[in-house]
Amino acid sequence: MGERDQPTVPDYGGACIDQVVAAVLRTGRYSGSAPAPAWLPEPAMGASQVVLLVLDGLGWAQLKERPGLAPTMNAMAGGPITTVAPSTTAAALSSITIGAPPAVHGVVGYRLRVEGDRILNVLKWKTGDADARETIPPERFQALEPFGATKAPVVTRADVAESGFTRAHMAGARMYGWRVPSTIVATVASLLADGERFVYAYYDGVDKVAHEFGFGPTYDAEVVAVDRLVNDMVEALPAGAALVVVSDHGQVDVGDKVVTLDQEVADLTSLLSGEGRFRWLHARPGAHEPLAEAAHRHYDRVAWVRTREEAVAEGWFGGLLTPEVAARLGDVVIAPRELLAVLDPADPGEQWMRCRHGSLTPEEMLVPLLATRG
Repeated sequence: MGERDQPTVPDYGGACIDQVVAAVLRTGRYSGSAPAPAWLPEPAMGASQVVLLVLDGLGWAQLKERPGLAPTMNAMAGGPITTVAPSTTAAALSSITIGAPPAVHGVVGYRLRVEGDRILNVLKWKTGDADARETIPPERFQALEPFGATKAPVVTRADVAESGFTRAHMAGARMYGWRVPSTIVATVASLLADGERFVYAYYDGVDKVAHEFGFGPTYDAEVVAVDRLVNDMVEALPAGAALVVVSDHGQVDVGDKVVTLDQEVADLTSLLSGEGRFRWLHARPGAHEPLAEAAHRHYDRVAWVRTREEAVAEGWFGGLLTPEVAARLGDVVIAPRELLAVLDPADPGEQWMRCRHGSLTPEEMLVPLLATRG
């Protein structure tokens, strides 16, 4: 069996996004006797101030395939680390800010089962069309404090600063909203000038463009633009400060290869959750084993098919699941390794996306961790 036939399992506790904030928060200690993890880029060690810039959707493979389009980032020190499973924004950003794997913080995906058979869209914090911030309080859904309880400043999109998902993974942080990318740099520079030791900044343009346009000229133009953003931020750094760049996940371009469930599998399924490249099947009563068998028969050639228990045992989520977290997931997951997505008819918004993520291929799982000094 070849390397690509095996899922890229997250390196939780090691070279993984769940360890990045903890590493950079204690970066000053690395100038003394405390050993730094080998995966932390050298410019981040001993820095007087650190800016952590999260670029949503920019995978290691996509960056290295475009050296001429991203000269600033490709010249920075660092290399690839793993994201989490599923390789999706809701789970990954939660792991970055909270410093824990999905099994611990409980934000184990993009669309999760809550209260019976309702599905919570974590990014929108809605069940169906209804705002769920009152019925499913974000701070209860995920109660761990972000950024080591430091109340760190966060520079993020102004329109999501008070969203349910923001409250779930960044409760207590000091919010500084941006509406156009240029203000990211200006706001970060102002915070550094005020003496902040750590600043978290987030930009989602790459992910948005990839979903809508796939890989091609428009995507390449966005990579050029985000590299200029990174360069502007480097130029704004005070002496001794470091910029650390990381992403939450990579991408694959599936185009129009969106498939519906085989009828045998659909007949054994009561509910779908997750997303196209990490599709959870919820078994009808008494159909757990037949569903797993049918899913294997129909999808083993193109996907990793696991029961929830098997995925947990293989370390996909970073530990055992509490009953509450386990109930948020289905019984069998289909994680494609080929370029396709599995459709949920109840989530029509997914149909238009070209680039997607969520599965455990290297293109989705490996993300850059880069650093440079001012």
